[in-house]
Amino acid sequence: MTADSRMPPLPPVQELVLIAGKGDYPLLLARSARAQGVRRIVAIAFRHETSREIERCADEVRWIYLGQLQAVYDAFRETAIRHAVMAGQITPTHLFSLRFDRAALALLGRLKERNAHSIFGALCDELKSQGVELLPAYLFMESAMPPAGPIAGREPTEAERSDIALGLAVAKTTSGIEIGQTVVVKQGTILAVEAFEGTDEAIIRGGRLGGPGTVVIKVAKCGHDMRFDIPVIGLRTLKSLRKAKAAVLAVEARRTILLDREAVAREASRLGLSIVAVEAEDSRPSEARQGSVQCSGFSVQARPEA
Repeated sequence: MTADSRMPPLPPVQELVLIAGKGDYPLLLARSARAQGVRRIVAIAFRHETSREIERCADEVRWIYLGQLQAVYDAFRETAIRHAVMAGQITPTHLFSLRFDRAALALLGRLKERNAHSIFGALCDELKSQGVELLPAYLFMESAMPPAGPIAGREPTEAERSDIALGLAVAKTTSGIEIGQTVVVKQGTILAVEAFEGTDEAIIRGGRLGGPGTVVIKVAKCGHDMRFDIPVIGLRTLKSLRKAKAAVLAVEARRTILLDREAVAREASRLGLSIVAVEAEDSRPSEARQGSVQCSGFSVQARPEA
């Protein structure tokens, strides 16, 4: 099983606008979309963020600056494409340094809170009002969403399994209140919770505090909107794990995009890392702390309270 069975079926797509952030994910999605029959791909790319390689993957690229929301609206109107997908990251701190156009200021002005969920959710609503359907971020990448079980490297130890269960419960809680989707744990102690700095910096911070042997857990938030901000891991994630001298990476099964799986597996084996996908139920986040989480075909038991 790849994509979550609870997710609705997607419509056939012949033409697609790809709103492309930084990293390899937009490139891989574009190539996969092409291989799966999408005839026309128009990319909206951001200067100083999106890789120039996107020009090899799309039929047309509209280069804009971050904050130019009207240019996004214009691209949809001029191309007359009704389906879109978001892929890739935007540097978080740009939220405080951008020069927003009137359309962006109007959208932001309607928000009481400014985070990924509120900003991209408002953008989705605005595009829908213009006749554009924003499709899930996992579109064309279902095969890259691992089910529960081992992904790469060795199996976690009993102590590491306990830390996974604890971190999963904490990550589901913190992500649900817009703090972050990544938690770093060691021997039952929460070392770091992802904040505005992002996953990589949180991993490194946890390693700096706890030293070698940390366990990193990354999840999708409870009630996660799969149209944007879907968890993604790849070789860049492993670079941060190496810097932190982490021992384990656990991700949420069927709700995480794994890029370059073979390369990730080779690097994990070289580093002695354990990478696993674990089950989590959004409706029962607290039970992971008291019960168990399925991981690598075994039951990951939380450490009992003293």
